[in-house]
Amino acid sequence: MYKIKQFVILAIIVLGIVGCTAKKPWSATGGSRSDGVIKLSYEEAMFERVQVDRLQEIELAKKRCSAWGYNNAEAFGGITKVCNEPSSSGCVSWLITKEYQCLGSLEK
Repeated sequence: MYKIKQFVILAIIVLGIVGCTAKKPWSATGGSRSDGVIKLSYEEAMFERVQVDRLQEIELAKKRCSAWGYNNAEAFGGITKVCNEPSSSGCVSWLITKEYQCLGSLEK
């Protein structure tokens, strides 16, 4: 009976950790005006399930491109996941980055 209680408690703790979803906003973390490329990123911790706002992501990319004289932005190249906090038991935190291409230069 005691082992069953331990198992149930452990299962609840694991589900609590794994089941938590964190909402993360994208942030502009780099890019190149001359290449018309914007890099957006967020951090993801070990055992964290992240939910990102697709609309916020696109609007941020368009806003950054607009500041450089472009009128639109389009995602390309997929997502890059790089460990930014390694530990002896694996990676504790990752930096997730997505690139956008700025389109339609307003400058003539």
